[in-house]
Amino acid sequence: GLLRDLSARIADAGGNLTWVSVTVHSGEARLLLEIEGPVPHLSDLGTVEEVASAAAVWGKRVIVIGGGAQVAQVAMGAISEADRHNLRGERISVDTIALVGEQGIAEAVRAVARLPRAEMLVLAGSIMGGEITRAVSDLRAAGVPVISLNMVGSVPEAADLVVADPVQAGVMAVMAIADTAKFDLARVRGRRY
Repeated sequence: GLLRDLSARIADAGGNLTWVSVTVHSGEARLLLEIEGPVPHLSDLGTVEEVASAAAVWGKRVIVIGGGAQVAQVAMGAISEADRHNLRGERISVDTIALVGEQGIAEAVRAVARLPRAEMLVLAGSIMGGEITRAVSDLRAAGVPVISLNMVGSVPEAADLVVADPVQAGVMAVMAIADTAKFDLARVRGRRY
């Protein structure tokens, strides 16, 4: 089909397809391709527009999952800290979802590994364990670090870092992924603050 043909044309031109997104807007399908390297002539396919990549616009992502009140506080810290780094030319965005229930949270944690540019997860709640803990281990194995609020359950033991204050957890999450920060998560891994 169309995607196969596009991939072949991009590869033939020496480019590499790094991201694909298909959306429908006003009944019309739109295909967003992120290409590294040379971009072949594609205007024979219809309207083609070159735009900045999602990484250039939205940058690295901090994902916050958990109970609404704690998620809001973590987000406040993360957004405040991201603002400082974004003013220096970085791009860091903060995504949140308030969820309850072990299965729903565990599914969301595992899905973080599939989110483009997700570089940090913060779990914000008062009790998490069981399947969520296994999901945290899976996510860390996929290369995404996890900060947990200090809470009841086994999730804090599975996380890279445990922070009692939700605002500070958000700040530390951004500092851990910011190029313009000196904070090194590896130096504090396993600690509680």
